[in-house]
Amino acid sequence: MHTVEIDFEVFKALTVRRETEATSYNDVIRELLKLGTPARVEQSVAPAASEASAHDWLCKGVRFPAGTEFRANYKGGVYYAKVEGGSLVVDGKSVTSPSDAAKIVTNTNVNGWTFWECRFPGESRWKLIKGLRSQR
Repeated sequence: MHTVEIDFEVFKALTVRRETEATSYNDVIRELLKLGTPARVEQSVAPAASEASAHDWLCKGVRFPAGTEFRANYKGGVYYAKVEGGSLVVDGKSVTSPSDAAKIVTNTNVNGWTFWECRFPGESRWKLIKGLRSQR
């Protein structure tokens, strides 16, 4: 993943053009540049509820299947967590929210929905978990 620095006015302009929180800034830029949809598009939602397992983890209406990996970059390090036994586990500790998991890494309160990205089992692409939450 690459990083592009933008100023606050550009950020606001891009944010206004997002139809939903599931629309990424990359999607907005692709539209503005008239690049169209990438050839391979992966779903940015969790697998259907019909495929649910007792070992999955449900948080704020988002189901993370057992085996879902989480990662975050923090102060030059990469940190990982994983859905195991119906909860999110980071550093061997089960937590009830992405923010609790982020606090284990940072030792401070952090919005875990913007801190972590995840990769569902069988997928190769990492997704910011904030984009998986439905708008309320």
